[in-house]
Amino acid sequence: MQLYNTLSTKEREALLEEAGEERLTLSFYQYAKIGNPQLFRNHLFVAWDAMDVLGRIYVANEGINAQLSVPAKRFKEFKAFLDGIYFLENVRLNIAIEHDTKSFLKLKVKVRTKIVADGLNDETFDVTNKGVHLNAEEFNAIIEDPNTVLVDMRNHYESEIGHFKNAVTPDVDTFRDSLDIIENDLKEHKEDKNLVMYCTGGIRCEKASAYYKHKGFKNVYQLEGGIIEYTRQVMQKGLENKFLGKNFVFDNRRAERISEDIIANCHQCGKPCDTHVNCANEACHLLFIQCEECASKMENCCSDECKEIIQLPYEEQKRLRAGKGNSNKIFKKGRSEKLKFKASSCTFSAL
Repeated sequence: MQLYNTLSTKEREALLEEAGEERLTLSFYQYAKIGNPQLFRNHLFVAWDAMDVLGRIYVANEGINAQLSVPAKRFKEFKAFLDGIYFLENVRLNIAIEHDTKSFLKLKVKVRTKIVADGLNDETFDVTNKGVHLNAEEFNAIIEDPNTVLVDMRNHYESEIGHFKNAVTPDVDTFRDSLDIIENDLKEHKEDKNLVMYCTGGIRCEKASAYYKHKGFKNVYQLEGGIIEYTRQVMQKGLENKFLGKNFVFDNRRAERISEDIIANCHQCGKPCDTHVNCANEACHLLFIQCEECASKMENCCSDECKEIIQLPYEEQKRLRAGKGNSNKIFKKGRSEKLKFKASSCTFSAL
């Protein structure tokens, strides 16, 4: 029984180009008690590999978090499979606004301790006691209330290219970093302010809302389905769009454009730009924002050092990479000192 990928990304990419078939990019999550995550993981891999599903899926005792690319012609089959799993029946599927046949090039189903790295001890609070879910229309109304604090639960590199008007965007590198910062900043307003949160697809807010209610916040709300579902409802119902710029996504597309506003800058020259790229030097692979002019000038690299390295023979580049982790683990996404116009750090201030 095959339980792992047998094709390289280049081989898969070639097959997708040859097939020329429409694919749907989507995501979903569900908190549920899974007794044997490894067995469930294997079950998913076998079924989805047979359907030519690609993507990144995390399975844990607490549930599943999935980001997928599904052949359009097999969507009904895929949906029927989900509905056959008791805790995934009629699960909300966040369908992407923009589709790309190459949004994912492998099927990766991994067993993790948690489906989102939140650093929380779930035994200390009731994770099912969540905040009030808001649809797009309700969300638009409540964020206009002067008694509301709107908080972006995503990381700095996500909110840098797009966020809701008047949202607080904590300057953090990880989800877990934001939890205590937000609580501390709003500790005097746990009873008299509306705490409204949003994220990409809703999963981070599911846990955060329960955590903040546990911490004593009385009026906790979350955007149901996150930015992805908000955008779908805005388009379908003709609502006012209050999101500026792009929504960062965790696949090869890197982002979906929600409005024509460009609120970020090229990290190398400073001109308006909101296109994320990875440094062409595989030993670096730094995620940063780069305009077309700088991409041409720098040969898709983040620095002159990396530009020099990619000129070396492939075997020499491979030798230099041996035993070294990617620099974005050190500099973090968009944080490298090599980037002259990177977003400056700032303190969280909701009021």
